[in-house]
Amino acid sequence: MPELFAYTDGACSGNPGPGGWGALLQAMDGATLVKERELKGGEPQTTNNRMELMAAISALESLSRASTITIVTDSNYVKNGITSWIHGWKKNGWKNAAKKPVANAELWQRLDAANQQHNVTWKWVKGHAGHPENERADELARSGMAPFRK
Repeated sequence: MPELFAYTDGACSGNPGPGGWGALLQAMDGATLVKERELKGGEPQTTNNRMELMAAISALESLSRASTITIVTDSNYVKNGITSWIHGWKKNGWKNAAKKPVANAELWQRLDAANQQHNVTWKWVKGHAGHPENERADELARSGMAPFRK
């Protein structure tokens, strides 16, 4: 059974501004690439954090059945949010530590629902550091943003 990986990234020109997200999904048999799929999209007025979330959401929602997958992101916001912070947010009625509404709560709720459908391992990599798959996810995000740039 191949191992599944999703490399996700978001981009924004201005923050807020036109934004894009990208996800590179790979099925690997050891070091051999079995199958690959690219996903991308964007919005005319958004934030970098929203695009980072959309990349992860889109990767998970694209899976047609419950899967074991490793999501690799260069966003500490996404990784820490889904693996740590979200538990407190849910317990506190989607309020953060300052008792204010959680930013992007509707996207966090969507990511939480998608995350629960799968067995997900979340990994962080340093962005723009020459990681080939992360660089490809960044290219997809910038491509997803392109139609919205003036």
